[in-house]
Amino acid sequence: MSVGGNAGRGVIRWGDVVLASIAAVSWALVAMAGTAALGLHLLGADAVGALGPMTAAVVVLGAGGSVTPSGDVSAFGLSGAEARTSVDFAPLGVGLAGALLLSFFFLRSLRAAGATLPGAELAARAAAVVVLFVAVVAGLAWAGHDLVTLDGTRLGAGGAEVPAVPGIPGLGDIGGLLPGRLADLAGAKARVGFGVDAGRSLAGAACWAAAVLVIALLASRRTPLPRAWSALHRVVRPAVSAVVTVVLVAVTAGLAAAAYAAVGDAHPARIAGAALLGAPDGVWTAIPLGLFVPWSGHASGALASVLPDPVGRLLATDSDRPLTLGRLAQLDQRVWLLAVAAACLMLCAGVLGAVRTPVGGRPGGAFVGRCALSLAAATAVALPLLVRLTGVSANASLSVLGFDAFGAGLELHGNAGLALPLGAGW
Repeated sequence: MSVGGNAGRGVIRWGDVVLASIAAVSWALVAMAGTAALGLHLLGADAVGALGPMTAAVVVLGAGGSVTPSGDVSAFGLSGAEARTSVDFAPLGVGLAGALLLSFFFLRSLRAAGATLPGAELAARAAAVVVLFVAVVAGLAWAGHDLVTLDGTRLGAGGAEVPAVPGIPGLGDIGGLLPGRLADLAGAKARVGFGVDAGRSLAGAACWAAAVLVIALLASRRTPLPRAWSALHRVVRPAVSAVVTVVLVAVTAGLAAAAYAAVGDAHPARIAGAALLGAPDGVWTAIPLGLFVPWSGHASGALASVLPDPVGRLLATDSDRPLTLGRLAQLDQRVWLLAVAAACLMLCAGVLGAVRTPVGGRPGGAFVGRCALSLAAATAVALPLLVRLTGVSANASLSVLGFDAFGAGLELHGNAGLALPLGAGW
């Protein structure tokens, strides 16, 4: 027998379910698209390609999808040059913006359903949101294809655009001043394409949406649950809500730090764009690192500069050993402040978890033990999840007439297996 929105009454009102799902998914996609478009514009990406397809591709990446770059480079009409790129990176700023609004409207619809929520209606509402979100991502996967043209005649040192100079009296074309293949490179045009991997993106979007709804349901202390799930409200929700709160507070602190850095920088728009797209990536990498989770990886070429110092410096010079807080502190003693900040976050999570846990007439020792076990379980899941979300793998090689124009690589992955016991221990 199906049940209605209010306890024990009627059938599932599918009209309400569909409308609530449309509202949640629509607002989430608006937030993701707006964040992605603004971030790309501030970074200047729309100067080399169409903003629409790039925005669609970044939204798919932020929702757990996959984008496959490809390239076809030509220099003065010659063939045989090739571009090889691969990227495995999630712009978590885009994903977080969508997750917050998707969670807000989904939980709001559940609260409007009644004081108690039958399991059948909860499953129907969650399934409707996931299916609709996957359908929208399928449309974005169709739209997220484009070619970006990199014109060597318009790129100066470091990729800055410079005015074209047709010639110098008495010397002729400025290209003649460059030795051999550098002159060819200056006139080369690279058409680098990208496309969304539809199969992987749809599977990733389904997993992403389901995970967001599960976390939102466990972190919300006011949303009704089925009667059989009452233990979750007493034991699990206080700890999960505490962990989610401190993780979001850490992102807010990261955005504030980026705003402070942008004030005194020569290119504030670039810092703002990078923060919009990647502030959670940096913050959620720093939290496990500050809790002594080891990382491994390497960095080379221009991609080494995108990592904060001294992480980029250490990976570029010595990638044979794990990246740990102690090794970073050998280069900069201020890194130990990261451990202090991470410990403070865990202390705040413990306080919030205790405040939000109902006492239930238990003596002090039993109450403290229950809070500790709940928080240990929540953190043991959250820390490996942060490690998994923030892993980065990127490499690029662009060669024109045998000249290596671009060559860069970046690998950074945390030890998720060790993150689990460390999370529980903290």
